Amino acid sequence: MEDETADIQLLDQYLQKTSVISQRMTTILKKFDTRLKTLEKSILPLHTSTEKLTRLADNIDSTLRTIGNVASQQEDTTAEEALIVRGPRAADLGAYIAALERLNTSLAFGSAKSNTGKTAQLVETGAKKLSQLYTKLVAEASSGNAIIPESYLPSPPNPFPTISRETLKQLKPVVSALRSLPLPATHPSHPAAPAILATLREAQAGYAEMRGNWAKRCMEPGSRRVLGQLETQNDGGGLPVGQDAGQWVEAMLALAEAENETLLQLALLPGMTTLIQQSFGSLCAPLFSMFSLTISAIQAAVKKSLLTHVWLALQLWASLTALQPVWDEVMRKRTGRKENELSEIVHAVRGVCLRSFPEFIMEIKLAASPAPSARQVELGTGTADVTKMAVDYIYQIPDIQSTVASALRTLGDGNWNMGGGAVVNKKEKDHEADDRELLDHYIHDVITTLTSTLTALAKTQRRPALASIFVLNNIAYVRARLLEAPTTAGIDEIMSTTTQSHLNSQYRTAKADYFSTNFTVLLTSLGETKGGMSKSETKEKFGLFFDQLEEAAERHRFARVLGDDPHGREGLADDVVRLVIPALTTFLQKYKDKDFSKNIKATPEEVEKTIRNFYT
Repeated sequence: MEDETADIQLLDQYLQKTSVISQRMTTILKKFDTRLKTLEKSILPLHTSTEKLTRLADNIDSTLRTIGNVASQQEDTTAEEALIVRGPRAADLGAYIAALERLNTSLAFGSAKSNTGKTAQLVETGAKKLSQLYTKLVAEASSGNAIIPESYLPSPPNPFPTISRETLKQLKPVVSALRSLPLPATHPSHPAAPAILATLREAQAGYAEMRGNWAKRCMEPGSRRVLGQLETQNDGGGLPVGQDAGQWVEAMLALAEAENETLLQLALLPGMTTLIQQSFGSLCAPLFSMFSLTISAIQAAVKKSLLTHVWLALQLWASLTALQPVWDEVMRKRTGRKENELSEIVHAVRGVCLRSFPEFIMEIKLAASPAPSARQVELGTGTADVTKMAVDYIYQIPDIQSTVASALRTLGDGNWNMGGGAVVNKKEKDHEADDRELLDHYIHDVITTLTSTLTALAKTQRRPALASIFVLNNIAYVRARLLEAPTTAGIDEIMSTTTQSHLNSQYRTAKADYFSTNFTVLLTSLGETKGGMSKSETKEKFGLFFDQLEEAAERHRFARVLGDDPHGREGLADDVVRLVIPALTTFLQKYKDKDFSKNIKATPEEVEKTIRNFYT
């Protein structure tokens, strides 16, 4: 117990000491607290001042950074402004387009609010400078050598060289940049959009004008060539010039189509369909003008002398009719035009062509109708102009047979006679003649009208013998060139059996008339009178025969029979010999016992030689 009491006392002493120490520590801590409060009161103003200085320093740093950014941006803007104002160059075209895009982006996203007006002006200036480069490249391409469009036909497959690949390569980035610029339709709030639209419209209009003038230069030589042939050739050039004129129009359409394709590649406002049509219409305006002038000149020549230019007109009609679908697609639909110049021309030429058929037959008829006051004159015995005209006319038909048949079908079977006669071998009225029948009927009417005209002309001759030679020569000319030895392919196919029979019949009749008027008098002079002839009458017969023979020889010296047909002349000589020599031989045999040696100027062999000399 004592030990435990001692321990307790010891612990109590320790607690008292610890309490004293705690009181001392509390006192010290209270002093520290008082001093800290005093220190805090002393430091608080300094802390407040330090915070203000820190904020001020941060503001100063931020201001300096902003000033640096503004200065940097100002330097970039100044550089871009100088680049934009200077304009694009081949070496830095990409940088120029990039600068323009950055300026446009700054406007679009509002990063240039403080200087919107100036930036918009720069974008507008850049658009104008790029448009000027576009116009310059197009102008250089359009001032080069013109092509000959006809040499690239047919197209397709032959491509038309409008703008060179090198120029197209230069234009593509320019076109792409200009197409990406803001427009009122896509960027209604963009301040530069209206001005850019006006600039692009102007550039596209300039493109159309320059390309149209280039296309006109390409087509001018062909127009001059066609019109030159029209003026220098007697028949206006006939089918070849009609073909050339049609080919010229075909080349113009192919060139216009190629230019349309190029326009679609290089148009600055491709989304505006109406504007594209207007631009293409402006491009084609010089072509429309040249087409009208060229075809109108051809029409004027045809109307002035229809029969001279009839084949030109028919070929032109055929060529232009075939081109109507292409014209409608290229020159009307793609330009948005309502006018149809080609259709009007085709209609007018068609009317002229239809009129030519009755006029040609009337022209043949008029050849036998001299003026009432005209005196009877010698026509000669050669091939008449009307005969050559008719043969030449028929020779042209095979080359344009389908067009002629189409025109005759439109005109109506037999209407080409203008009420002047019936048409042969016509079917019943309820039967519509096919193309072959129409051609047969028309050619038959041409031939029958010609033979009637030749007969009428022969009647105006003063001397029947010469008139018969005239008819024989002309009928033989027609028969040889249309039946026996035509020099144009296809003639056999268009000469109907009826027409051939008519020509052969006319040839036989002409031949009989020739024998009758030229040699019947020889036979008559050898004829006997009833009751026999006295010696003086017989002498007179011999004298008359040789006088008539000499007259026939003289006539055949200047009136050549079948001059272009050696085989025909030989056959004709045989026929005359068979007609005259037997009669002469019989007459001589009958009166051989009588002495007429003084009156017989030639033996039958010599007479035959004389007759054959008629045809050498």
